Amino acid sequence: MTQREQTNDINVVQRILDEYPIMILDGALATELEQHGCDLDDPLWSARVLLENPDVIVNVHADYFRAGADCAITSSYQATVEGFRKRGIGEEAALDLIRKTVELAAKARDDVWAEVQGATVAEGSTGQLVDISSGRAENVGNEQSEYRTGEHTSGEKLRRPRPVVAGSVGPYGAYLADGSEYVGHYGVSDETLAAFHRPRMAALIEAGADILAFETIPSLQEARVLVELLKEFPEAYAWLSFSLKDGTSISEGTSLEVCAQTFGSERQIAAIGLNCAPMEVVTEAIGILRQACDKPIIVYPNSGEIYDAETKTWSGQGSCGSMKDASEQWVAAGAQIIGGCCRTTPHQISELAKKWRS
Repeated sequence: MTQREQTNDINVVQRILDEYPIMILDGALATELEQHGCDLDDPLWSARVLLENPDVIVNVHADYFRAGADCAITSSYQATVEGFRKRGIGEEAALDLIRKTVELAAKARDDVWAEVQGATVAEGSTGQLVDISSGRAENVGNEQSEYRTGEHTSGEKLRRPRPVVAGSVGPYGAYLADGSEYVGHYGVSDETLAAFHRPRMAALIEAGADILAFETIPSLQEARVLVELLKEFPEAYAWLSFSLKDGTSISEGTSLEVCAQTFGSERQIAAIGLNCAPMEVVTEAIGILRQACDKPIIVYPNSGEIYDAETKTWSGQGSCGSMKDASEQWVAAGAQIIGGCCRTTPHQISELAKKWRS
């Protein structure tokens, strides 16, 4: 395994937001994998593709980067030591697979960024493209110049930062594969949750993830455990994104206000918000979070369809209106990091990128 150079104590979210008003995330991975012909009817869900056809994961990540995403979320949401063990895969092999999720996303990012560099040169620029994740400048032309984040040597600001890779840390409920990431009442101890999450977090950080994504977290208990575990890796950062019961509370019933107040002063938490909720509740939730904490607000809702954990299928109608149009309300309410979750597409991310980078 080739381990990427890891940068010490860099909050890549803040680095990007210091230079650009909005950070654009990717969209759904699993449903795009299905569009590429992958069968995800498996307790491992998208992690199954790691075993069978990892090149497709690279292709999907690349689609989102080409659409304008500033960040890819790795295919490790449901990739865990325990889950792989049930498939007869030992711990070390499982950890290698988890590390591989970072490598696949990084390969897609590097390939697409090389295309961006080529396009920049073709347009006659002789400046620098800056690696936001590491603070290293890459010279595109022949001229040398001093480091200036997000700018060409001419002083012209780039339209997008060099994208980053977020290591997905899905909830314990995703491993259970019964939809309990949308309920949150696991009935397990803090110690059980810590033992479950620690190896994956360590593997993602070791592989060079620029940031961790604590996502679809349904309970205050699990959020507390994850934030405490993060302190074992003092140079790492994570965003904390909850699944919602409604526009005011997370899945197990704790208010968003309490969640924001609980974690709003944690140094290693780069952003707080929500994911995999219908678009209709997002604006209300942002308002509560904005009033309760000063962290950047992250939102990446789903299409609005309903997921059936027993049949592993989606049903119902998607949200009315477009994500691009809805994002105006989200940004006005205080969101700075926006993207899509289940059933969203590269086309929707492209629309977001065009709107907020034009």
